[in-house]
Amino acid sequence: MTTRKNSGTATTAKRQRASSTGSASERRDHLVKLAAELFARKGFQATTVRQIADEAGILSGSLYHHFDSKETIVDEVLSTFLDDIIARYRAAIETSSDAREVLSEMVRVGFATLEPHRAAITVMQNDWNYLRQFERFNYLVKAEDEVEQIWVEQIKAGQNAGLFRADLDPKLTYRMIRDTIWVAVRWFRPGGRLNTNALAEHYITVLFDGLATGERDRATAG
Repeated sequence: MTTRKNSGTATTAKRQRASSTGSASERRDHLVKLAAELFARKGFQATTVRQIADEAGILSGSLYHHFDSKETIVDEVLSTFLDDIIARYRAAIETSSDAREVLSEMVRVGFATLEPHRAAITVMQNDWNYLRQFERFNYLVKAEDEVEQIWVEQIKAGQNAGLFRADLDPKLTYRMIRDTIWVAVRWFRPGGRLNTNALAEHYITVLFDGLATGERDRATAG
């Protein structure tokens, strides 16, 4: 009984602090961030409005002053991520007419999103099949199609220019690159030995130069 009483007192104090600080927009942004972390940790389906409210230290009813559902919150989490990365990919295309340089920059963009959009990327991976069932999330499929088109066009441009191997399927190549980048969100830790820029440069080296040294080819030729 004592534990429940102390817990209730702490929760009440937390709610009072939450309700008395910050502007409405700041509180909204804070709620989105808290919810995104819960979605990433527990899964979108398993996360309830009450859990989001408890995490924020407010009543469930207060959450509805900002959002009409948890779907609206995840919309904001995912659309913010997708708008950001698509804009960055488009900007990368303008950096050079050389497909290899453009692809290198797009790899950097992908890895650079791991920290600011970690929760969104995790939700996209874990809840993609569930979310895409619903019409309100059709924008996810459209955004993914747009991203794929951007990558595939650059891969094809590199093939046409003789920079990339012509026997590789552009769409499959893109998807393997995409999955390598996104899966990194599961093991990458901010503040660790490597930052996202170092990860990107390492991957670019592997992508274009590979692991083989060429010794086998020289030995065979000899």
